[in-house]
Amino acid sequence: MRNRFAILGGLTAAVVVSVALLAGCGGGEGDFSDEETPAAPVTGGELRLLGRDPITLDPACATDVDSANYIVEVFGGLVTIDRELQVVPDIAERVDVSDDGTVYTFQLRRGVLFHKGDRQVTASDVEYSMERALDPDTQSPVAKTYLGDIVGAEEFADGEADEVTGIEVVDNYTLRITIDAPKPYFLAKLTYPTGFVVDRRQVDGSTCFSNTNWQRKPNATGPFKLKEWDLGQRIVLEPNSRYHLGAPSLGRVVYTLGGGSAITMYENDEIDVTGVGLNDVERVRDPAEPLNKEFHEASRMDIWYIGFNVEEPPFDDAKVRQAFAHAIDKDKLIEVVLLDAVVEAEGILPPDIPGFNEDLQGLEFDEEKAQQLLAESSYGGPQGLPDIEIASSGRGASVGPVSEAILFMWEEKLGVDVSVRQTEFATFLDDLRDGEYQMFELGWVADYPDPENFLKIQFYSGSTNNHSQYANAEVDRLLEQADTEADEAARLSLYQQAEQIIVNEAPWIPLFHDKFSVLIKPYVKGYLLPPFVIPRLRYVQIEE
Repeated sequence: MRNRFAILGGLTAAVVVSVALLAGCGGGEGDFSDEETPAAPVTGGELRLLGRDPITLDPACATDVDSANYIVEVFGGLVTIDRELQVVPDIAERVDVSDDGTVYTFQLRRGVLFHKGDRQVTASDVEYSMERALDPDTQSPVAKTYLGDIVGAEEFADGEADEVTGIEVVDNYTLRITIDAPKPYFLAKLTYPTGFVVDRRQVDGSTCFSNTNWQRKPNATGPFKLKEWDLGQRIVLEPNSRYHLGAPSLGRVVYTLGGGSAITMYENDEIDVTGVGLNDVERVRDPAEPLNKEFHEASRMDIWYIGFNVEEPPFDDAKVRQAFAHAIDKDKLIEVVLLDAVVEAEGILPPDIPGFNEDLQGLEFDEEKAQQLLAESSYGGPQGLPDIEIASSGRGASVGPVSEAILFMWEEKLGVDVSVRQTEFATFLDDLRDGEYQMFELGWVADYPDPENFLKIQFYSGSTNNHSQYANAEVDRLLEQADTEADEAARLSLYQQAEQIIVNEAPWIPLFHDKFSVLIKPYVKGYLLPPFVIPRLRYVQIEE
Protein backbone atom coordinates (compact mmCIF):
# COMPACT_ATOMS: atom_id res chain seq x y z
CA MET A 1 0.00 0.00 0.00
CA ARG A 2 1.70 3.14 -1.09
CA ASN A 3 -0.13 6.31 -0.22
CA ARG A 4 0.82 9.44 -2.09
CA PHE A 5 1.64 12.75 -0.41
CA ALA A 6 -1.10 15.27 -0.75
CA ILE A 7 -1.29 18.86 -1.78
CA LEU A 8 -4.39 18.13 -3.77
CA GLY A 9 -4.04 15.85 -1.11
CA GLY A 10 -2.71 12.37 -1.19
CA LEU A 11 1.11 6.08 -1.21
CA THR A 12 -1.75 10.36 -0.12
CA ALA A 13 -1.82 12.74 -2.98
CA ALA A 14 0.15 15.62 -4.24
CA VAL A 15 -1.14 17.44 -7.14
CA VAL A 16 2.27 18.41 -8.16
CA VAL A 17 1.66 16.55 -11.27
CA SER A 18 5.20 15.85 -12.22
CA VAL A 19 6.04 14.66 -8.95
CA ALA A 20 7.47 11.38 -9.54
CA LEU A 21 9.71 11.74 -6.49
CA LEU A 22 8.63 10.93 -2.95
CA ALA A 23 7.62 11.99 0.75
CA GLY A 24 7.95 11.39 4.60
CA CYS A 25 9.89 11.58 9.05
CA GLY A 26 11.94 9.29 11.44
CA GLY A 27 14.65 9.70 14.00
CA GLY A 28 16.81 9.34 17.04
CA GLU A 29 20.44 8.56 17.62
CA GLY A 30 21.92 5.14 18.26
CA ASP A 31 23.71 2.48 16.30
CA PHE A 32 24.27 -1.24 16.31
CA SER A 33 27.00 -3.03 18.19
CA ASP A 34 28.60 -4.94 15.31
CA GLU A 35 31.59 -3.29 13.74
CA GLU A 36 31.14 -2.08 10.21
CA THR A 37 32.84 -4.68 8.05
CA PRO A 38 35.56 -3.07 5.93
CA ALA A 39 34.49 -3.30 2.33
CA ALA A 40 36.52 -3.26 -0.80
CA PRO A 41 36.85 0.24 -2.24
CA VAL A 42 33.87 1.06 -4.43
CA THR A 43 34.35 3.14 -7.51
CA GLY A 44 31.55 4.95 -9.25
CA GLY A 45 30.03 8.38 -9.39
CA GLU A 46 27.68 10.25 -7.10
CA LEU A 47 23.97 10.46 -7.89
CA ARG A 48 22.34 13.60 -6.49
CA LEU A 49 18.60 13.55 -5.92
CA LEU A 50 15.92 15.50 -4.10
CA GLY A 51 14.01 13.76 -1.34
CA ARG A 52 12.07 14.18 1.88
CA ASP A 53 12.60 12.78 5.34
CA PRO A 54 10.86 9.40 5.39
CA ILE A 55 8.07 8.87 7.87
CA THR A 56 9.73 5.60 8.82
CA LEU A 57 12.47 3.26 7.69
CA ASP A 58 10.94 0.32 9.55
CA PRO A 59 9.70 -2.15 6.91
CA ALA A 60 6.91 -3.32 9.22
CA CYS A 61 5.47 0.18 9.44
CA ALA A 62 5.77 1.84 6.03
CA THR A 63 2.57 2.92 4.29
CA ASP A 64 3.76 5.72 2.00
CA VAL A 65 5.69 6.00 -1.25
CA ASP A 66 8.46 8.16 0.16
CA SER A 67 9.42 5.82 2.95
CA ALA A 68 9.19 2.84 0.61
CA ASN A 69 11.60 4.40 -1.89
CA TYR A 70 14.37 4.35 0.71
CA ILE A 71 13.36 1.05 2.30
CA VAL A 72 13.51 -0.97 -0.94
CA GLU A 73 17.09 0.20 -1.51
CA VAL A 74 18.29 -0.63 2.02
CA PHE A 75 16.29 -3.76 2.90
CA GLY A 76 15.33 -6.93 1.06
CA GLY A 77 13.09 -9.97 1.39
CA LEU A 78 12.57 -13.40 -0.05
CA VAL A 79 11.57 -11.98 -3.43
CA THR A 80 11.77 -8.65 -5.22
CA ILE A 81 10.54 -6.97 -8.41
CA ASP A 82 13.09 -6.50 -11.17
CA ARG A 83 13.36 -3.81 -13.83
CA GLU A 84 11.03 -5.80 -16.12
CA LEU A 85 8.46 -5.67 -13.28
CA GLN A 86 8.66 -9.40 -12.70
CA VAL A 87 8.69 -11.04 -9.27
CA VAL A 88 12.12 -12.67 -8.97
CA PRO A 89 14.17 -14.30 -6.17
CA ASP A 90 16.08 -12.06 -3.76
CA ILE A 91 17.24 -13.65 -0.50
CA ALA A 92 15.53 -16.79 -1.68
CA GLU A 93 17.32 -18.62 -4.46
CA ARG A 94 14.22 -20.42 -5.63
CA VAL A 95 10.67 -21.17 -4.60
CA ASP A 96 8.68 -24.36 -5.09
CA VAL A 97 4.89 -24.19 -5.03
CA SER A 98 2.68 -27.17 -4.16
CA ASP A 99 0.26 -28.55 -6.72
CA ASP A 100 -2.70 -27.04 -4.91
CA GLY A 101 -1.04 -23.58 -4.84
CA THR A 102 -1.08 -23.16 -1.06
CA VAL A 103 2.41 -24.21 0.11
CA TYR A 104 5.48 -22.19 -0.85
CA THR A 105 8.88 -23.65 -0.03
CA PHE A 106 11.71 -21.13 -0.23
CA GLN A 107 15.32 -22.23 -0.59
CA LEU A 108 17.47 -19.37 0.70
CA ARG A 109 20.76 -18.37 -0.85
CA ARG A 110 23.76 -19.26 1.25
CA GLY A 111 26.10 -16.43 2.03
CA VAL A 112 23.59 -13.56 2.09
CA LEU A 113 25.08 -11.19 4.67
CA PHE A 114 23.69 -8.42 6.78
CA HIS A 115 25.34 -5.07 6.13
CA LYS A 116 27.32 -5.19 9.37
CA GLY A 117 29.48 -8.08 10.44
CA ASP A 118 29.61 -11.49 8.80
CA ARG A 119 26.31 -12.96 9.96
CA GLN A 120 24.38 -14.81 7.28
CA VAL A 121 20.64 -14.49 6.82
CA THR A 122 18.80 -17.69 7.76
CA ALA A 123 15.23 -18.90 7.56
CA SER A 124 14.81 -17.98 11.23
CA ASP A 125 15.57 -14.33 10.40
CA VAL A 126 12.81 -14.33 7.80
CA GLU A 127 10.36 -15.98 10.18
CA TYR A 128 11.21 -13.50 12.93
CA SER A 129 10.82 -10.51 10.63
CA MET A 130 7.39 -11.54 9.38
CA GLU A 131 6.13 -12.45 12.85
CA ARG A 132 7.46 -9.16 14.21
CA ALA A 133 5.52 -7.27 11.54
CA LEU A 134 2.36 -9.19 12.47
CA ASP A 135 2.90 -8.97 16.23
CA PRO A 136 0.17 -6.73 17.69
CA ASP A 137 2.81 -5.10 19.90
CA THR A 138 4.55 -3.77 16.78
CA GLN A 139 1.34 -1.93 15.82
CA SER A 140 1.90 -2.25 12.09
CA PRO A 141 -0.94 -0.65 10.12
CA VAL A 142 -0.24 -2.82 7.07
CA ALA A 143 1.04 -6.26 8.15
CA LYS A 144 -2.36 -7.97 8.00
CA THR A 145 -2.99 -6.47 4.57
CA TYR A 146 0.14 -7.98 3.05
CA LEU A 147 0.79 -11.05 5.21
CA GLY A 148 -2.76 -11.92 6.20
CA ASP A 149 -3.07 -14.70 3.61
CA ILE A 150 -0.63 -16.83 5.61
CA VAL A 151 -2.33 -19.49 7.72
CA GLY A 152 -2.49 -18.31 11.33
CA ALA A 153 -1.41 -14.73 10.54
CA GLU A 154 -4.76 -13.14 11.38
CA GLU A 155 -5.02 -15.01 14.70
CA PHE A 156 -1.46 -14.06 15.66
CA ALA A 157 -1.99 -10.42 14.68
CA ASP A 158 -5.18 -10.33 16.75
CA GLY A 159 -3.36 -11.67 19.81
CA GLU A 160 -5.20 -14.99 19.69
CA ALA A 161 -2.17 -17.21 18.97
CA ASP A 162 1.47 -17.43 20.04
CA GLU A 163 2.88 -18.09 16.58
CA VAL A 164 2.04 -17.92 12.90
CA THR A 165 1.40 -21.58 12.15
CA GLY A 166 1.76 -21.08 8.41
CA ILE A 167 5.44 -20.03 8.68
CA GLU A 168 7.74 -22.98 9.28
CA VAL A 169 11.53 -23.06 9.51
CA VAL A 170 12.53 -26.38 7.95
CA ASP A 171 16.27 -25.78 8.34
CA ASN A 172 18.67 -22.83 8.23
CA TYR A 173 18.12 -22.28 4.53
CA THR A 174 14.60 -23.60 3.97
CA LEU A 175 11.40 -21.77 4.87
CA ARG A 176 7.90 -23.08 4.24
CA ILE A 177 4.89 -20.75 4.04
CA THR A 178 1.33 -22.05 3.84
CA ILE A 179 -1.47 -19.74 2.74
CA ASP A 180 -5.20 -20.12 3.30
CA ALA A 181 -6.13 -20.61 -0.38
CA PRO A 182 -4.36 -20.57 -3.75
CA LYS A 183 -3.82 -16.91 -4.64
CA PRO A 184 -1.93 -15.95 -7.79
CA TYR A 185 -0.73 -12.64 -6.33
CA PHE A 186 0.73 -14.02 -3.08
CA LEU A 187 4.39 -13.91 -4.11
CA ALA A 188 3.96 -10.32 -5.29
CA LYS A 189 2.66 -9.40 -1.82
CA LEU A 190 5.97 -10.54 -0.34
CA THR A 191 7.75 -7.78 -2.29
CA TYR A 192 6.06 -5.26 0.03
CA PRO A 193 8.30 -4.13 2.94
CA THR A 194 6.34 -6.09 5.56
CA GLY A 195 8.03 -9.19 4.13
CA PHE A 196 11.55 -7.73 4.39
CA VAL A 197 14.25 -9.02 6.74
CA VAL A 198 15.36 -7.00 9.76
CA ASP A 199 18.07 -7.79 12.31
CA ARG A 200 16.42 -9.12 15.46
CA ARG A 201 19.31 -7.98 17.67
CA GLN A 202 18.76 -4.43 16.48
CA VAL A 203 14.99 -4.04 16.33
CA ASP A 204 13.68 -6.29 19.13
CA GLY A 205 11.23 -4.33 21.27
CA SER A 206 10.79 -1.49 18.79
CA THR A 207 7.33 -0.60 17.51
CA CYS A 208 5.89 1.56 14.76
CA PHE A 209 5.49 4.39 17.23
CA SER A 210 8.52 4.10 19.51
CA ASN A 211 12.18 3.04 19.71
CA THR A 212 13.13 4.34 16.28
CA ASN A 213 16.81 5.02 17.05
CA TRP A 214 17.95 1.96 15.12
CA GLN A 215 16.56 3.43 11.91
CA ARG A 216 19.53 5.81 11.70
CA LYS A 217 21.84 2.84 10.97
CA PRO A 218 19.62 -0.09 9.97
CA ASN A 219 21.36 -3.43 9.62
CA ALA A 220 19.74 -4.87 6.53
CA THR A 221 20.51 -6.86 3.39
CA GLY A 222 19.68 -4.54 0.49
CA PRO A 223 21.86 -3.12 -2.30
CA PHE A 224 22.60 0.10 -0.36
CA LYS A 225 23.50 0.98 3.22
CA LEU A 226 22.19 4.04 4.99
CA LYS A 227 25.41 5.97 5.61
CA GLU A 228 23.94 9.23 6.89
CA TRP A 229 20.59 10.71 7.80
CA ASP A 230 20.74 14.34 8.81
CA LEU A 231 17.11 15.14 9.55
CA GLY A 232 15.78 17.76 7.16
CA GLN A 233 19.14 18.13 5.44
CA ARG A 234 20.28 15.06 3.60
CA ILE A 235 20.30 11.28 3.34
CA VAL A 236 23.35 9.46 2.01
CA LEU A 237 23.30 5.89 0.73
CA GLU A 238 26.47 3.98 -0.03
CA PRO A 239 26.66 0.75 -2.04
CA ASN A 240 26.68 -2.65 -0.38
CA SER A 241 29.75 -4.13 -2.07
CA ARG A 242 28.74 -7.61 -0.81
CA TYR A 243 25.23 -7.49 -2.22
CA HIS A 244 24.23 -10.96 -3.31
CA LEU A 245 22.57 -9.85 -6.57
CA GLY A 246 25.58 -7.79 -7.63
CA ALA A 247 27.10 -4.65 -6.11
CA PRO A 248 25.72 -1.31 -7.37
CA SER A 249 27.85 0.74 -9.73
CA LEU A 250 27.30 4.05 -7.94
CA GLY A 251 29.82 5.35 -5.42
CA ARG A 252 27.05 6.92 -3.37
CA VAL A 253 23.59 8.48 -3.57
CA VAL A 254 22.94 11.85 -1.90
CA TYR A 255 19.39 13.05 -1.30
CA THR A 256 18.99 16.73 -0.54
CA LEU A 257 16.03 17.11 1.83
CA GLY A 258 13.97 20.22 2.20
CA GLY A 259 12.98 23.24 0.15
CA GLY A 260 14.22 25.18 -2.82
CA SER A 261 13.20 25.23 -6.45
CA ALA A 262 13.87 21.78 -7.87
CA ILE A 263 14.22 22.88 -11.46
CA THR A 264 16.54 25.75 -10.47
CA MET A 265 18.73 23.29 -8.58
CA TYR A 266 18.74 21.06 -11.65
CA GLU A 267 19.69 23.92 -13.96
CA ASN A 268 22.44 24.96 -11.52
CA ASP A 269 23.84 21.40 -11.61
CA GLU A 270 23.10 20.82 -7.93
CA ILE A 271 21.00 17.70 -8.60
CA ASP A 272 20.97 15.16 -11.42
CA VAL A 273 17.26 14.28 -11.60
CA THR A 274 14.11 16.27 -10.89
CA GLY A 275 10.39 16.11 -11.40
CA VAL A 276 8.92 18.88 -13.53
CA GLY A 277 6.09 20.84 -11.96
CA LEU A 278 3.13 22.53 -13.59
CA ASN A 279 4.91 25.87 -13.77
CA ASP A 280 7.63 24.42 -15.98
CA VAL A 281 6.11 21.49 -17.84
CA GLU A 282 5.08 23.47 -20.93
CA ARG A 283 8.53 25.00 -21.21
CA VAL A 284 10.43 21.72 -21.08
CA ARG A 285 8.00 20.09 -23.54
CA ASP A 286 8.99 22.65 -26.16
CA PRO A 287 11.48 21.07 -28.62
CA ALA A 288 13.20 24.46 -28.88
CA GLU A 289 13.98 24.44 -25.15
CA PRO A 290 17.49 23.09 -24.40
CA LEU A 291 16.14 21.09 -21.44
CA ASN A 292 13.79 19.21 -23.75
CA LYS A 293 16.58 16.78 -24.67
CA GLU A 294 16.71 15.75 -20.99
CA PHE A 295 12.94 15.51 -20.55
CA HIS A 296 11.32 12.09 -20.01
CA GLU A 297 7.72 11.02 -19.49
CA ALA A 298 6.40 7.65 -18.35
CA SER A 299 3.12 6.29 -17.07
CA ARG A 300 2.45 5.32 -13.48
CA MET A 301 0.21 2.66 -12.00
CA ASP A 302 -1.62 4.97 -9.65
CA ILE A 303 -4.89 6.72 -9.02
CA TRP A 304 -5.60 10.17 -7.56
CA TYR A 305 -9.03 10.43 -6.03
CA ILE A 306 -11.39 12.01 -3.55
CA GLY A 307 -12.58 9.55 -0.93
CA PHE A 308 -15.75 9.68 1.15
CA ASN A 309 -16.35 8.18 4.57
CA VAL A 310 -19.63 6.48 3.70
CA GLU A 311 -20.56 6.21 7.37
CA GLU A 312 -20.42 9.98 7.91
CA PRO A 313 -23.24 12.38 6.92
CA PRO A 314 -23.91 13.49 4.25
CA PHE A 315 -21.83 10.87 2.42
CA ASP A 316 -23.80 8.03 3.96
CA ASP A 317 -26.20 8.71 1.08
CA ALA A 318 -24.94 7.37 -2.28
CA LYS A 319 -26.88 10.06 -4.16
CA VAL A 320 -24.89 12.78 -2.42
CA ARG A 321 -21.62 11.06 -3.35
CA GLN A 322 -22.80 10.63 -6.94
CA ALA A 323 -23.85 14.29 -7.10
CA PHE A 324 -20.40 15.42 -6.00
CA ALA A 325 -18.85 13.17 -8.66
CA HIS A 326 -21.09 14.40 -11.49
CA ALA A 327 -20.33 18.03 -10.55
CA ILE A 328 -16.60 17.73 -11.39
CA ASP A 329 -15.61 18.60 -14.95
CA LYS A 330 -12.54 16.39 -15.22
CA ASP A 331 -11.89 17.32 -18.85
CA LYS A 332 -11.50 20.97 -17.92
CA LEU A 333 -9.57 20.11 -14.77
CA ILE A 334 -6.99 18.10 -16.72
CA GLU A 335 -6.73 20.43 -19.71
CA VAL A 336 -6.70 23.79 -17.94
CA VAL A 337 -5.25 23.10 -14.52
CA LEU A 338 -3.08 20.05 -15.13
CA LEU A 339 -2.03 20.96 -18.70
CA ASP A 340 -2.75 17.45 -20.00
CA ALA A 341 0.12 16.08 -17.92
CA VAL A 342 -2.08 13.30 -16.48
CA VAL A 343 -4.58 10.74 -17.78
CA GLU A 344 -8.24 11.07 -16.87
CA ALA A 345 -9.55 8.29 -14.61
CA GLU A 346 -13.00 6.82 -15.31
CA GLY A 347 -12.54 4.02 -12.80
CA ILE A 348 -10.09 2.80 -10.20
CA LEU A 349 -7.60 0.70 -12.16
CA PRO A 350 -4.84 2.49 -14.13
CA PRO A 351 -4.48 1.78 -17.86
CA ASP A 352 -1.37 -0.40 -17.72
CA ILE A 353 -2.57 -2.84 -15.08
CA PRO A 354 -4.07 -6.25 -15.96
CA GLY A 355 -7.85 -5.99 -15.84
CA PHE A 356 -8.08 -2.36 -16.95
CA ASN A 357 -11.55 -1.96 -18.45
CA GLU A 358 -11.76 0.36 -21.45
CA ASP A 359 -15.55 -0.01 -21.45
CA LEU A 360 -16.09 0.94 -17.82
CA GLN A 361 -18.82 3.56 -17.37
CA GLY A 362 -17.67 6.34 -15.10
CA LEU A 363 -19.76 9.08 -13.49
CA GLU A 364 -19.36 11.74 -16.15
CA PHE A 365 -19.63 15.48 -15.65
CA ASP A 366 -23.33 16.36 -15.75
CA GLU A 367 -24.37 19.49 -13.91
CA GLU A 368 -28.12 18.87 -14.26
CA LYS A 369 -27.86 15.28 -13.07
CA ALA A 370 -25.67 16.34 -10.14
CA GLN A 371 -28.28 18.85 -8.97
CA GLN A 372 -31.09 16.33 -9.46
CA LEU A 373 -29.32 13.63 -7.42
CA LEU A 374 -28.62 16.06 -4.59
CA ALA A 375 -32.29 17.11 -4.56
CA GLU A 376 -33.42 13.45 -4.55
CA SER A 377 -31.07 12.55 -1.70
CA SER A 378 -32.24 12.15 1.88
CA TYR A 379 -30.84 15.65 2.51
CA GLY A 380 -33.18 17.26 -0.03
CA GLY A 381 -30.64 19.53 -1.67
CA PRO A 382 -27.74 21.78 -0.66
CA GLN A 383 -29.75 23.57 2.03
CA GLY A 384 -30.18 20.30 3.96
CA LEU A 385 -26.52 19.33 4.05
CA PRO A 386 -24.43 19.55 7.22
CA ASP A 387 -21.13 21.41 7.22
CA ILE A 388 -18.70 19.63 4.91
CA GLU A 389 -14.93 19.51 5.22
CA ILE A 390 -12.36 17.87 3.01
CA ALA A 391 -9.09 16.72 4.58
CA SER A 392 -5.74 17.08 2.90
CA SER A 393 -2.13 16.54 3.82
CA GLY A 394 -0.28 19.82 3.63
CA ARG A 395 0.60 23.06 5.31
CA GLY A 396 -0.19 26.71 4.74
CA ALA A 397 -3.21 28.83 4.12
CA SER A 398 -3.65 27.96 0.44
CA VAL A 399 -4.61 24.70 -1.21
CA GLY A 400 -3.29 23.26 -4.45
CA PRO A 401 -4.70 24.31 -7.83
CA VAL A 402 -6.60 21.06 -8.34
CA SER A 403 -8.30 21.31 -4.96
CA GLU A 404 -9.11 24.93 -5.61
CA ALA A 405 -10.72 24.11 -8.96
CA ILE A 406 -12.80 21.25 -7.52
CA LEU A 407 -14.02 23.33 -4.59
CA PHE A 408 -15.08 26.04 -7.05
CA MET A 409 -16.99 23.49 -9.18
CA TRP A 410 -18.88 22.16 -6.16
CA GLU A 411 -19.84 25.67 -5.14
CA GLU A 412 -20.82 26.70 -8.68
CA LYS A 413 -22.63 23.52 -9.76
CA LEU A 414 -24.13 22.32 -6.46
CA GLY A 415 -24.25 25.44 -4.30
CA VAL A 416 -22.15 23.64 -1.68
CA ASP A 417 -19.36 25.38 0.21
CA VAL A 418 -16.68 22.90 1.33
CA SER A 419 -13.98 23.90 3.79
CA VAL A 420 -10.45 22.45 3.80
CA ARG A 421 -8.60 20.89 6.71
CA GLN A 422 -4.86 20.52 6.21
CA THR A 423 -2.78 18.27 8.42
CA GLU A 424 0.88 17.27 8.57
CA PHE A 425 1.46 14.13 6.52
CA ALA A 426 2.11 11.53 9.22
CA THR A 427 -0.80 12.83 11.33
CA PHE A 428 -3.01 12.82 8.24
CA LEU A 429 -2.34 9.11 7.69
CA ASP A 430 -2.98 8.27 11.34
CA ASP A 431 -6.27 10.19 11.37
CA LEU A 432 -7.27 8.63 8.07
CA ARG A 433 -6.83 5.13 9.51
CA ASP A 434 -8.89 6.17 12.53
CA GLY A 435 -11.80 7.27 10.31
CA GLU A 436 -11.52 10.91 11.38
CA TYR A 437 -12.44 12.48 8.04
CA GLN A 438 -15.73 13.09 6.25
CA MET A 439 -13.99 13.41 2.91
CA PHE A 440 -10.33 13.30 1.93
CA GLU A 441 -7.95 13.79 -0.98
CA LEU A 442 -5.56 10.95 -1.59
CA GLY A 443 -3.56 8.97 -4.10
CA TRP A 444 -2.63 5.31 -4.34
CA VAL A 445 0.36 3.82 -6.12
CA ALA A 446 0.50 0.14 -7.00
CA ASP A 447 2.71 -2.16 -4.95
CA TYR A 448 2.59 -4.83 -7.64
CA PRO A 449 0.79 -5.03 -11.01
CA ASP A 450 -2.41 -6.80 -10.01
CA PRO A 451 -5.98 -5.47 -9.68
CA GLU A 452 -6.22 -7.07 -6.23
CA ASN A 453 -3.76 -4.43 -5.04
CA PHE A 454 -6.31 -1.72 -5.80
CA LEU A 455 -9.74 -3.29 -5.48
CA LYS A 456 -9.39 -5.85 -2.68
CA ILE A 457 -7.11 -3.72 -0.51
CA GLN A 458 -9.19 -0.55 -0.88
CA PHE A 459 -12.81 -1.74 -1.09
CA TYR A 460 -13.17 -5.15 0.57
CA SER A 461 -15.28 -4.65 3.68
CA GLY A 462 -12.75 -6.50 5.87
CA SER A 463 -9.68 -4.65 4.62
CA THR A 464 -7.77 -2.57 7.15
CA ASN A 465 -7.00 -0.14 4.33
CA ASN A 466 -10.64 0.52 3.44
CA HIS A 467 -10.59 4.16 4.57
CA SER A 468 -14.01 4.85 3.03
CA GLN A 469 -15.63 2.22 5.31
CA TYR A 470 -17.29 0.98 2.13
CA ALA A 471 -19.17 -2.35 2.34
CA ASN A 472 -21.08 -4.12 -0.40
CA ALA A 473 -21.86 -7.83 -0.13
CA GLU A 474 -21.81 -8.37 -3.89
CA VAL A 475 -18.45 -6.60 -4.23
CA ASP A 476 -17.07 -8.73 -1.39
CA ARG A 477 -18.31 -11.89 -3.11
CA LEU A 478 -16.75 -10.94 -6.45
CA LEU A 479 -13.43 -10.02 -4.84
CA GLU A 480 -13.33 -13.23 -2.81
CA GLN A 481 -14.06 -15.28 -5.91
CA ALA A 482 -11.39 -13.43 -7.90
CA ASP A 483 -8.85 -14.15 -5.16
CA THR A 484 -8.69 -17.83 -6.00
CA GLU A 485 -9.90 -18.00 -9.60
CA ALA A 486 -7.30 -19.94 -11.58
CA ASP A 487 -8.44 -18.86 -15.03
CA GLU A 488 -6.84 -15.46 -15.65
CA ALA A 489 -9.52 -14.13 -18.02
CA ALA A 490 -12.32 -15.14 -15.64
CA ARG A 491 -10.42 -13.63 -12.72
CA LEU A 492 -9.98 -10.27 -14.43
CA SER A 493 -13.64 -10.27 -15.43
CA LEU A 494 -14.63 -10.64 -11.77
CA TYR A 495 -12.49 -7.64 -10.84
CA GLN A 496 -14.06 -5.60 -13.63
CA GLN A 497 -17.56 -6.44 -12.39
CA ALA A 498 -16.60 -5.37 -8.87
CA GLU A 499 -14.99 -2.16 -10.15
CA GLN A 500 -18.12 -1.11 -12.04
CA ILE A 501 -20.27 -1.53 -8.91
CA ILE A 502 -17.77 0.46 -6.85
CA VAL A 503 -17.67 3.30 -9.39
CA ASN A 504 -21.47 3.42 -9.52
CA GLU A 505 -21.77 3.66 -5.73
CA ALA A 506 -19.01 6.29 -5.55
CA PRO A 507 -17.12 5.73 -2.30
CA TRP A 508 -14.37 7.43 -4.34
CA ILE A 509 -14.35 10.00 -7.11
CA PRO A 510 -11.52 8.80 -9.41
CA LEU A 511 -9.76 11.86 -10.81
CA PHE A 512 -6.67 10.97 -12.82
CA HIS A 513 -3.67 8.71 -13.28
CA ASP A 514 -0.32 10.43 -12.91
CA LYS A 515 2.63 10.45 -15.27
CA PHE A 516 6.30 10.85 -14.61
CA SER A 517 7.51 14.18 -16.00
CA VAL A 518 11.21 14.15 -15.23
CA LEU A 519 14.50 15.75 -16.21
CA ILE A 520 17.54 13.46 -16.16
CA LYS A 521 21.11 14.59 -16.81
CA PRO A 522 22.57 12.93 -19.89
CA TYR A 523 25.46 11.41 -17.95
CA VAL A 524 23.03 9.49 -15.71
CA LYS A 525 22.54 6.09 -17.31
CA GLY A 526 20.07 3.39 -16.36
CA TYR A 527 17.80 5.60 -14.26
CA LEU A 528 14.47 3.76 -14.44
CA LEU A 529 11.02 5.32 -14.34
CA PRO A 530 9.01 2.29 -13.19
CA PRO A 531 5.24 2.68 -12.72
CA PHE A 532 5.52 1.86 -9.01
CA VAL A 533 8.21 1.56 -6.33
CA ILE A 534 10.93 -1.00 -7.02
CA PRO A 535 14.64 -1.16 -6.11
CA ARG A 536 16.24 0.73 -8.99
CA LEU A 537 19.37 2.60 -7.91
CA ARG A 538 21.64 -0.40 -8.34
CA TYR A 539 21.02 -0.20 -12.08
CA VAL A 540 22.23 3.42 -12.32
CA GLN A 541 25.65 4.43 -13.61
CA ILE A 542 27.31 7.82 -13.83
CA GLU A 543 29.12 8.23 -17.11
CA GLU A 544 32.47 9.95 -16.74
